[in-house]
Amino acid sequence: MKKVISVNAGSSSLKFQLFNMPSEEVLTSGIAERVGMEMGVFSIKVNNEKITKELPIKNHKVAVELLLDALVQYEIVDDLNEIVGAGHRIVQGGSYFASSVKVDEEAVKIVDELAELAPLHNHAHLTGYYAFKEALPNIEHVFVFDTAFHQTMKPEVFTYAVPYQWQKDYRVRRYGAHGTSHQYVANRCAELMNKDVADLKIITCHLGNGASISAVEGGKCVNTSMGFTPLAGIMMGTRCGDIDPAIVLYMMNKTGMSTAEMDTELNKRSGMLGISGVSSDARDVDKAAKEGNERAILTQKIYVNRIINVVGGYFMQMGGCDAIVFTAGLGENDANIRQMVCEGLAKGMNLKVDREKNFATRSKEVKFSLSDSKVEAWIVPTNEELVIARDTYHILGLDNDH
Repeated sequence: MKKVISVNAGSSSLKFQLFNMPSEEVLTSGIAERVGMEMGVFSIKVNNEKITKELPIKNHKVAVELLLDALVQYEIVDDLNEIVGAGHRIVQGGSYFASSVKVDEEAVKIVDELAELAPLHNHAHLTGYYAFKEALPNIEHVFVFDTAFHQTMKPEVFTYAVPYQWQKDYRVRRYGAHGTSHQYVANRCAELMNKDVADLKIITCHLGNGASISAVEGGKCVNTSMGFTPLAGIMMGTRCGDIDPAIVLYMMNKTGMSTAEMDTELNKRSGMLGISGVSSDARDVDKAAKEGNERAILTQKIYVNRIINVVGGYFMQMGGCDAIVFTAGLGENDANIRQMVCEGLAKGMNLKVDREKNFATRSKEVKFSLSDSKVEAWIVPTNEELVIARDTYHILGLDNDH
């Protein structure tokens, strides 16, 4: 058995999972939060119990040291040399990376350059990588890109109808996001259907605070809803999704907002929060809707409408669909939204679902469509960390070591 760690470093957080490979056994998982703030929080699972500490976590280097010390302290590993590889989530790989790669100087340089397309993410990912590189100098690393899975989209899908020179000079095109999740749930759904993913047309709905939908044909992405940045696509917790770009110019002229202020409005004050006025959390919106809050009810209707529009378009693009899959926090747990989406798609896709089974399921692998439904409906909890561990194990050639 070889121990591989999956790392997801955010601007003020560091999530991790430690795997035994190739058995894929999760030895532990945890998170360092509020990194760089006055008081941080570090939590780790030990024998299925969550141990949490509040303490200052000055930077990602300190977060990594806390993590590694905890692995030894709680006897998850006897020695840190047992860890033989680290895989790092990278949000933006641009058009450079169509798959995960072993980290070298060139890969680091490109990820750094692409930070302008994902300023909150890429720099944080690199900070996490450097911290692990310093703490574990003898291991090799792999970058796993959110955008890689979407590199199979055709030019007519990823090209925007703006001056073509923008794409050549400034990399303006559709990149998508959540690729690791879409890839995992599409492949896992095929396994659960006892079919080869190469023979299937699957629509994957990654519905969380950030949300995106992908069309997966023959195991490859042919379309996805997020665009140049994760702001595009369907409505999200605080992001607006697709809007008329003239609204931006109109509102800036009307209010005198700066570009930074507009960025905040669209990324942090729109979406469910902006429409409902209640919360960016779908659970809070659902509670308010059940209490009769009209704006909360409208929020749910808008959210469902946007999903139906995208799924319907992908259904037509692929000439049909074998399965629709719901995943991520909202997709796995919000039965009401799943039901509303499926009812909205029922006639056009000949989709029939078992309402009782849908409402009885949270975060479990379940088919909740009826036997006479032309399209199968599935809930498949995502596992991006496992994909990272698998890629790390294979790319570093650990499966060939003896």
